[in-house]
Amino acid sequence: MTVKQHIYWHTTVQMPDDSNLVPIPAKVDVAIIGGGYTGLSAARTLAKNGINVVVLEAETIGWGASSRNGGMTLTGLKPAMQTVIKNYGRDLAKELFQCSLDSVNIVEQIVKEENIDCGFARTGHLLTANKPKHYESLLGEVDFMAKEFNHNVRLVSPKDLRSEIGTDIYHGALVDEVSGGLNPAQFVAGLAGASARAGATLCARARVTKIERRERRFYIQTERGDVEAESVLVATSGYTGSATKRLQKKIIPIGSFIIATEQLSDELANELSPKNRMIFDTRHFLNYFRLWDRRMIFGGRAAFFPENENSTAQSGEILRREMIQVYPQLKDVKVEYVWGGTLDFAFDQMTHVGEEDGIFYSLGYAGHGVAMATYLGATVAKAMMKSNIKENPFARFSFPTAPLGLYNGNPWFLPFAGLWYKFLDIIE
Repeated sequence: MTVKQHIYWHTTVQMPDDSNLVPIPAKVDVAIIGGGYTGLSAARTLAKNGINVVVLEAETIGWGASSRNGGMTLTGLKPAMQTVIKNYGRDLAKELFQCSLDSVNIVEQIVKEENIDCGFARTGHLLTANKPKHYESLLGEVDFMAKEFNHNVRLVSPKDLRSEIGTDIYHGALVDEVSGGLNPAQFVAGLAGASARAGATLCARARVTKIERRERRFYIQTERGDVEAESVLVATSGYTGSATKRLQKKIIPIGSFIIATEQLSDELANELSPKNRMIFDTRHFLNYFRLWDRRMIFGGRAAFFPENENSTAQSGEILRREMIQVYPQLKDVKVEYVWGGTLDFAFDQMTHVGEEDGIFYSLGYAGHGVAMATYLGATVAKAMMKSNIKENPFARFSFPTAPLGLYNGNPWFLPFAGLWYKFLDIIE
C-alpha cells in the first residue's frame, strides 16, 4: 500500500507558516511557550484583557497535535468518572466533569464569536463495547452519570447498534449527545487568527532553549532571540522539552496515528456512521474514528512511540487492517493519507494545571485536548491575571512523577507499556 505521509487536515486550510517571521519582542507581560490550542486560547484571553503577550512556538503555529488529531470535542476525562470519584472525592470529581462540559461550550462559543469556519457540530459521541463484558460494564453508566453528575447518556443495545454504526463487530454502545466534532486544523488556524487580532504576538520558529528567573522576571532564550517576561505559561503538551525539565519528567509523549480514506459515496458514508458520531472503543489500545467530508478518519495508538517516518508508515498499515476489521465494506477503498502526532499523558492519566517555580503550566490532556486545552488555556489565563491558580480544579491534586525517579523525559518504557495494554485487552 502506497499512502501519502501527509496531514490530511492541512489540505483543507491555509495553516500559519514561517514565510514572514514576526520579530520576538524584547519585553512582554506574559510569554507562552507552545502555539497550539492551550497557548493560543490563553493568548487570546490575555490579549483581550489588555495584557502584552507573546506566543513562542518551536515550529509553526498550530504545527503539533492541535492540527493532527481526530477533531473530537468530548465530554468527560480520560479516566472513568467512577475512578475520578474514587481518587479525588465526589465534590472535586463533579467540578472536573463540569469543566469537561464547559470545555465543549467554550469551543462552540469561540467558533461563533470569531466566526471560525471549522465545521463544529454537536453530533455526539459513541463509545462502542468491544466485548460483551464491556457492554455489561456500561449498563450502570446511565444511572451513575444521571445520579452523580446530572448528565444524560443512553445505551444502544447490540440489536439496535446498526442504527448508530455500520458494523456488527461491537456488542452495544453508549451515546453522549453533548460531544461534538470539528476540523482541528481549521480550528487552530482560526484560533491563531483570533489571538493575533486580539493583540497577541505569535512567533514561529522560536524554540525556547533556556529559562532563567532573576528576582521577579523571567529571561527566556529562544533560537532566534531573547525575551523578558513577568510570567510564563508552558503549553507544550506532548512536545514538552528540556527547557522545562521538571515538567518534561512528568509528561509521557505518546504517538497517535490517523489514516484518511478517499471520499466515499453518500450511501456508504451514511451506512458507516448514520449520525456522524465521534466514535471510539473501550479497549486500552483503542481506536477512534469519524467521518469528515465523506472520508473515514480512522486513528489509534497503533504505535506508542512519537511519530517519525517509520512509525507512521507502520501505523498506517496497522490502522488500515483495524479499519477493515471494523468496516469490511472498506476493504477496497483507497487510503490516501497517513500521519501522526504526539499526545501528552501524565502518569495518572489526568490533566494538570499549576505553578512550579513561578512558571504556570497546563499539561496532560491524554487525548482530550481539543476542547480541554482550549478551555484551560482561557481559564488558566484568567487565573494568572488573578494570581490564584488554585481556583482551577485541575490544580488541586498532585502532579506525579515516575516511580523511583526512573524517567528523565525519554520514554524508554513505551514498548513495554504497549505490550501490557495489549495483554489487558486480551484478558479483560
